[in-house]
Order: sequence, then C-alpha cells, then structure tokens
Amino acid sequence: MTERTFVMVKPDGVQRGLVGEIVGRLEDRGLKMVGGKLMQIDRDLAEEHYGEHEDKPFFDDLVGFITSGPVMAMVWEGQDAVQQVRTMMGETDPAESAPGTIRGDFGLDLGRNVIHGSDTEPGSNEREIDLFFDEAELIHYERVDEQWLYE
Repeated sequence: MTERTFVMVKPDGVQRGLVGEIVGRLEDRGLKMVGGKLMQIDRDLAEEHYGEHEDKPFFDDLVGFITSGPVMAMVWEGQDAVQQVRTMMGETDPAESAPGTIRGDFGLDLGRNVIHGSDTEPGSNEREIDLFFDEAELIHYERVDEQWLYE
C-alpha cells in the first residue's frame, strides 16, 4: 500500500552533516521525497508535536532539544512507507539499534538519536505531516524508476 510518512533529521543530525546520507538511504530504499524543508521549530510547534509526552518527566528536554537548532523536515512516499522508515531508523535507543540502521550507524545517545519518523499508530503519519506541511508544499510526481520498484 502506497502511503506517506513524516521524517525529521533532528538538530544533532543536521549539525553533524547527516542530512544527505539519510536522504540517500531513503532514496536507495525506493522511497520518494514529496516534501522537504530546513526549518527552525518554535516552542509551540514542538509542544504540539510531542504532546503525547506532555506529562512525562523528559518532555521539557525533548522540546528544548528539538528547538535547539535547525531540523530537516520531510515527507516520504512509497509502499508501506511508515514501516519501511521505522525499520531503517532502528530502535529509539541507538545502543539497541542494529548496525545498518540509521540510529545504529549514527546515533550515540538516547537523547541524540539523529532522526524522527512517524510511528505505526494509525493516523500518526497524517497528523505529523499536517503539523509541518501545508498540502500545497507537497509535490505529486512519478519517479522514472517506479516501474522497477513495484509490481
């Protein structure tokens, strides 16, 4: 099933120059970027994005970190895109992530794990996409290699 998912290279990934590597991995997997922008998240957007964690003791640290520098916000499209990205990212804690995953290769600390992707909770991907992108910012196109990716 073709779907869209939200992916964000966090401030540590941007500062470490990993945006190109991460984009390349997602493209190599056959996913298609349909939206992307380098941005600075303000506190209001960060609090809304992490709203599910509002009552947890680490909430302020999450908001503080995600607003500490620029992020690369993206929307990716492809067959089972949410699960594909989740698998490619690895576990939330990089220490538990397998080599070959983005967090397994680049993450060093639970609080500095390089990347965020929509979870598999139904509707989570659409909610996050809507938080960061207007529909007019998303591009509809066919990649020339799509006929070679899917039956």
